[in-house]
Order: sequence, then structure tokens, then C-alpha cells
Amino acid sequence: MPINPDAVGYTSDPSEASWTSKDCLLYALGVGAGVADPTGFELEFTTENSQEVAQRVLPTFPVVVPGGASAYSQIGSFNPAMLVHGEQSVALHAPLPVDGIVTSQTTITGIYDKGSGAVVASKTDAKEKATGTTLWTTTSSAFIRGEGGWGGDRGPSGVIEFPDREPDHRVNYPTRTDQALLYRLSGDRNPLHTDPKFAAMGGFDRPILHGLCSFGFTGRALLHAVCGSDPDRFGSMSARFSKPVLPGEELTISIWEIGDRKALFRTSTPAGVVIDAGQFSCR
Repeated sequence: MPINPDAVGYTSDPSEASWTSKDCLLYALGVGAGVADPTGFELEFTTENSQEVAQRVLPTFPVVVPGGASAYSQIGSFNPAMLVHGEQSVALHAPLPVDGIVTSQTTITGIYDKGSGAVVASKTDAKEKATGTTLWTTTSSAFIRGEGGWGGDRGPSGVIEFPDREPDHRVNYPTRTDQALLYRLSGDRNPLHTDPKFAAMGGFDRPILHGLCSFGFTGRALLHAVCGSDPDRFGSMSARFSKPVLPGEELTISIWEIGDRKALFRTSTPAGVVIDAGQFSCR
């Protein structure tokens, strides 16, 4: 069946997910941690047994923890090669443990008609199984090309006005040509990012980098530039994916601090802006 707008409001049954220290280390490597200085800077995110260095978790790690994915079974059928990540946010409510178990539920919060495609928005809350403490909330939207045109609500515009000045911080991070091969080991095995033939079905000349991988690189820049590299100060981060990134391209994260521990940001490659409308809060 086609996209089903009546799925809005559907909440999945609770699902359980767990992770270990190794998962956190692998994710950190997948989003470029440790590249600049493998034996010093970011060692707390890339090792678990360095002397006098306690392992910590990158704040964007929740985006790779499965949570209530069955909610998407209600939205109808579509060609997965036509799906691209539209928007993403993560809000932390408590420090992230290096290993844990959470129970999560996902709610379909909106299905919008963009004409050339459909946008499906969802929200996931994750609670620590042992204590019932809410650890994080994530929101996400997926743009499915070719599934619009039924005359539905177009949804919010999400326009962000950036300051008319140079950014307060500009961080450059290289990505590896095999970045997608490394990042996929954290769980996203979508062949759009690895299989040239599948990528061609989606209209791409070659496999593209995961949007959430670029999101993780950007989160590292915000952590270090705005939160003094302390993950306990990381509050929330939201952004819109505006253009694909090719593995091997350099990312430039521009950050404007706007007071009260808040910032706006966007991420670019030499081809243009790839993550836009970024909003960030720091504790």
C-alpha cells in the first residue's frame, strides 16, 4: 500500500536495546574520534583501559541505539532506495553509561506531503531499564522521494535565521574514503552507503556517507567548541540534512554562540552546506 497518513499518533510497543563499552568505542571511531591525535585528544572516547583515563560516551551515541523501529511498519510501503534522512535531534536527560540496557518507544508524530515526496517524523524516548530514568529523547524525519502528492499538510518550514557575522568557531574534520564502511558497523547497514548498484537506484553516482555519521562529526565539534569537551554539559542538538556527503570529503562545522549556553550551527563540504538549521544547547 502507499504511504498511510493515518499512522500519525501510532506508538510502538516497548522494545529493549543494549550496548557495551565496545559499541561506544566503535561508534566514536566511526565518527572520526581520535584521528587528530590517537594517543591523546579524545582518548576517553576511543579507549577503555588507558591509565588515569575513564571511558566516556560521545553524546550523539543514542542515534545508533535501536528504539521502537516497528513504528515504521505502520506507514505503508515504499522503495527503501528512495529514502533519505531529513532531520535529526538528540536531547540528553542524564549521563550516558558506557554499557547499559534501555526500553524505548517510538511515536509517529507527523506525515507530511511535500509534493515530490513524503516526510515521516517520529520521536523516541529511551529509559534505563534498571532505574526507569529517561536517558534521552531523539526525533527524526525521513524524506521518501516519490511518495507525495496526496494533498496532505506540508508540515513546518523549520527556517532558522543565522547571525550576520562570522562564526565564533569553525572546525574542520576530514572524513576517510572508507568512513561509511567503518560507521556501518554501529548498526546502519543500508546498502545506499556501500553498494554502488543500490546507490545508483537511488540516483547517486556512488555510495554516500550516512547522514548520522556527519551528524556525529558535527556533534564532536559542538562538544569540544561549546561544552569544553565535557559530555555531561551536552544538552540537545537538532539539525536538517540538506545535501549528501561523499566519503573522503572534509567537513567544516561553523558555530555561532547566541548566549545562554545556546548555539546555531551548520556543516559544509567544498560542495556546499550539508547540515543546516542546526540548534544546540549546552548545560
